[in-house]
Amino acid sequence: MAPRSQRRKHKKRPPVTPMVVIPPTEVSPEPLTLSKPNPSIDALGFISLDNNVPGLSQLILQKLNMKSYEEYKLVVDGGTPVSSFGFRCPQEMFQRLEDTFRFCASCKALPFGLSDHKVLRHCKRCRNVYYCDTECQRSDWPAHRKVCQVLRLVAVDRVMEWLLVTGDFVLPSGPWPWPAEEIQDWDAWFSLRGLQLEAALNAVVESHAMTMLWASLGRPRPEPEALHSSLKRLMTDALSRPLTLGLGLRTLALDVGKTGGITLHVVGASHVETFLIRSGDYDELGYMFPEHLGLRVIMVGVDVGTNLLQSSSPIPLEPGTIQLSGYKALYHDFWEEQIETGNLAHPDLVAAFHPGFHASPVLMEAWLPTLLLLRDYAIPTLITVYSQQELEASLQILVNLDTHIIACGANPFASLKPEQVYSNPNKQPVYSSAYYIMFLGSSPAN
Repeated sequence: MAPRSQRRKHKKRPPVTPMVVIPPTEVSPEPLTLSKPNPSIDALGFISLDNNVPGLSQLILQKLNMKSYEEYKLVVDGGTPVSSFGFRCPQEMFQRLEDTFRFCASCKALPFGLSDHKVLRHCKRCRNVYYCDTECQRSDWPAHRKVCQVLRLVAVDRVMEWLLVTGDFVLPSGPWPWPAEEIQDWDAWFSLRGLQLEAALNAVVESHAMTMLWASLGRPRPEPEALHSSLKRLMTDALSRPLTLGLGLRTLALDVGKTGGITLHVVGASHVETFLIRSGDYDELGYMFPEHLGLRVIMVGVDVGTNLLQSSSPIPLEPGTIQLSGYKALYHDFWEEQIETGNLAHPDLVAAFHPGFHASPVLMEAWLPTLLLLRDYAIPTLITVYSQQELEASLQILVNLDTHIIACGANPFASLKPEQVYSNPNKQPVYSSAYYIMFLGSSPAN
């Protein structure tokens, strides 16, 4: 949205550029046609939309005023979109974004595939799943009833995320007044922020930006309690990655007081980690370890956004400094070019958020050199997954690779924001970084 101070009568408003983030998708186990040697989890996820709903990827591109996946990638990579991209007003933007979810959850029909007398209408309870007629809705109800309630939350969160993009919702921040060891989960973190958090939530709920958001959407505004809950879920989603890194540092007993600072690599980074990233997004990690002498966070992956592509300086960091940077490359290539040459120091911790190597032969092929590198160099490694099923599958792969599993289980700093599988809306929603695995070197048996 354009700043209100810039709006004038008789003057054309600048186009509105939306946040373009595709929710988690099911990656097909069938190899897809992608350019090698850089298989992209973003591309796999986008293409796999059509596996369950033929034509869905093209519908999304059409509604976002894009002609191709390459244009979509320009946006999520932080590049400059083509001149035709953008919307004339917030109302058009929100309608177009909502239209990308508009297909029949039962028969998979898209709007342009319907006969003249049919119209896709959403479920009145969750406002998040569509049907082409009452027959499809009735036949789908046994499956939909299991997720309808939580999908109501998904629909609200999808709207409220816009406040993070515009900067109208700023996360409470600042040094922790409690000892870090007392903050073991989100309940403790919410208590820690206390009155500061309550004041921040009230300010956002009562703001003009909130009023304009729901007016632009053309939907009834939820009650303040529902808005508060949504904002808290969005906070956990934004802070889950830095605090999960903190969990890894704490569990593996790594020395954050290392002279010159410590280095953390986020490997397989995609638009989820880098799109719209801000310099202060990892400040909470610093507050978790107030004694740290510098934290260098380097995002590495073929889908790293251009806004983060900058060289990480090998110069020791100032105490208390957090440096964010990114490299667009496969991790084992980055290792050869930057670590083995001595340009950058060895990492103290490597993390992969939802690498997905369990789901696709293409991804496993790309990840294998990195997993073997991490194992052979005995680099402390943290991996997160969406579900218990993914946890078990990923553990089996790592055991087969003879890695030494240090710890695994439910992540106390998992995102509390439910994520809907885009092309399969009645699949049970998942939560980012719901489970973690930590490994270090080879299994002692070998």
